[in-house]
Amino acid sequence: MQTSILTLPRLAATQRIRAPKKNIPQTPEERTRILQFIRNYVAEYNPVPPLPLDDLKVHADRVMEMLKCDPVYRDYVGVLINNEIWRETVAAVPFERRLLLLPKCLRIENKCPAPFDEFGLLCKQCGLCSIQDLQAEAERLGYAVLVAEGSAIVMSLIQTGKIEAIVGVSCISVLERAFPYMEAAAVPGVAVPLLQDDCIDTTVDLDWVWDYIHLTSDDKTRRLDLAALRDEVDFWFTPASLDLVMGTCEGETETIGRQWLARAGKRWRPFLAVSAFQALRETPGQPLPEDVRKIAVAVECFHKASLIHDDIEDNDSMRYGEKTLHEEYGVAVALNVGDLLIGEGYRLLSSCRVSAEQRVEMMRVASEGQRQLCRGQGAELCWSRKPKVLTSLEVLEIFRKKTAPAFEVALQLGALYSGIEKHAEVSDVLQGYSEALGIAYQIRDDLSDMGSAGETDDIRGMRPSLLLAIAHERATGVQKEQLAAIWNRQTDSTFRPDQIEKMYGELEVGDRARTLLETYKEETVRCLRDLENPNLKGLLRRVVGKIFNDTEIKGWCKEFEDKNTLIQEVEEAPVPA
Repeated sequence: MQTSILTLPRLAATQRIRAPKKNIPQTPEERTRILQFIRNYVAEYNPVPPLPLDDLKVHADRVMEMLKCDPVYRDYVGVLINNEIWRETVAAVPFERRLLLLPKCLRIENKCPAPFDEFGLLCKQCGLCSIQDLQAEAERLGYAVLVAEGSAIVMSLIQTGKIEAIVGVSCISVLERAFPYMEAAAVPGVAVPLLQDDCIDTTVDLDWVWDYIHLTSDDKTRRLDLAALRDEVDFWFTPASLDLVMGTCEGETETIGRQWLARAGKRWRPFLAVSAFQALRETPGQPLPEDVRKIAVAVECFHKASLIHDDIEDNDSMRYGEKTLHEEYGVAVALNVGDLLIGEGYRLLSSCRVSAEQRVEMMRVASEGQRQLCRGQGAELCWSRKPKVLTSLEVLEIFRKKTAPAFEVALQLGALYSGIEKHAEVSDVLQGYSEALGIAYQIRDDLSDMGSAGETDDIRGMRPSLLLAIAHERATGVQKEQLAAIWNRQTDSTFRPDQIEKMYGELEVGDRARTLLETYKEETVRCLRDLENPNLKGLLRRVVGKIFNDTEIKGWCKEFEDKNTLIQEVEEAPVPA
């Protein structure tokens, strides 16, 4: 029996908010956008390592021109290019032949109990910063780990011949000084720059560090294009594709249901089902079987049905920027369409060409997920009948029951289709992963829906909100009384949501919620620690980054070719005498 995810996260590693580093993009979305562009660039030009510094600068300048990004990012872009050209080489080096180099400035300096010796910091595993988790995981894999600064120590280790690759975390300036040594020794390495300017209490993009620590050629999905996979899944929900999977519509009810199924949405749940199958199949990356489409569509049927019912129960009038189904067709029709989609989901699962044992288990997983989701929604509905103040932990528990089941159903169904035995090996890990992922996802939704600017205003809608719970826990005096009145639905006609938003700012509610978001994202990755399958472990870790840092790079091919042509024309133009 697994311990509830709600008791696990440690917040210290993500609580610090520091001054941003001016020469590094500060949003995960911008970092992801630049990284994806550079991966495409390296695949196109295929620069061969080790790359001399002058050549690296040429490539960096070319990428800067293509991206039209701020010139201060030049060194950062150079680091990313160098990472990408060494990435596959590092992946082929066994963990026990690698060095993880961490900077001591990741610690919380005024609280850190760790002493130093000639090799650097001796971590006391106090849990106050991210060093403990990174070092423990790396050493578990077989890495040598140093928490120190300075090229002399690194070079001495390289000269022993026992280190064949380096994963480094450092500021840009240190990376610049270390580059000539690594180039001279032809030692492959990847690096993650710190996110602050100073050298005290710094932070780093932990998703990125975990990705590089676990980089291995054993993961056959590491080259899988997740953006292309997601595009393929999204295409399955076009009207023509749905007809191929589900058959021709019979009657207006099915037509309405099919139209709702094809409406806008992020399709994360069917994407998760396909990802789990891709990771566990014998040949990752090969064309997907027809039955996988059925499973993906079934998962979305369950999800879209729950949205129809939730919108009715919450009396929401808008979804995806359009009228909700009950606003458009009436409550009775919407309820019936939602019920139809649930039936469609089970019909599609039952039609998959699998063993009897697999089919029974798939039905069980789907029905158990439906049951758990209704329990979560039921807890919220029962609260609305007898409202009271909820703690942040109680709100997170509702998130766990409402949002996590759909993620788990998707992952478990994808794993089950790959085989009963394979599913049995990963089922418990998928459960913990789904819980943490679901909570993090719902926290992000609370943040994005906050106030009148969001698609659904939880304040005006009087729904349990993590932000409202945090605000009440932090408030004192009159503010606490006002927030308690909101929880208990005792506000009068003078109540204004903008006043609550103002209180959120004064109480730094958003900062606390973002800390919890990062904590549960970290917990999602940590749940994969004991997973033995390198394909599933690697792919699910990358999926976290995909979901939370998703950035669409529009017009890549055309823009890339236009800029590439322009650069070639300039390079080939005759030089004036």
